Amino acid sequence: MTSSRKHHLKSLMLQIAAGMIEQEKKELKAVKEAYMAENCPAPSLSGDQAALMEICKKIHQAIDKIDEARYDAEAKVQKADKEIEDLKLKVIELAGVKKPALKKVRMSADAMLQALLGGKHKVNMDLRANLKQVKKEVKEEPTEAVGDWRKNIEDKADRKKMFETS
Repeated sequence: MTSSRKHHLKSLMLQIAAGMIEQEKKELKAVKEAYMAENCPAPSLSGDQAALMEICKKIHQAIDKIDEARYDAEAKVQKADKEIEDLKLKVIELAGVKKPALKKVRMSADAMLQALLGGKHKVNMDLRANLKQVKKEVKEEPTEAVGDWRKNIEDKADRKKMFETS
């Protein structure tokens, strides 16, 4: 289908839809006028002041009844809306919230804490930096034990003889 043909069909559809909307407006207006003529006849304003006061009282009573009916209808609608909302919440609760599968994230402990706490807080997770520095003590071996090495050799020779004889 060519673009000009599509454009022509679209414009025809819009014209038909516009005609239908105008027709609906006319029908709605006619229905409204018929209802008003049936339920609200034009008041006869001829007569004395007492008759006019009586007509005004009747009109006010009719307005009060209509307001009460409108208020009752609004209350029913609000109650129904609240029940619908409660039922929606119950459906959600019964279905349960599905937890999404966790994704493996490569992030250092510092970056994770900064993401959780925000950029304002400086947190350092380098635990080794918080440790105390301890200096190693250098053990000095006594020089006396090293001094007489011949005596140590003789002691070891005696031990050797002891194992050989047994």
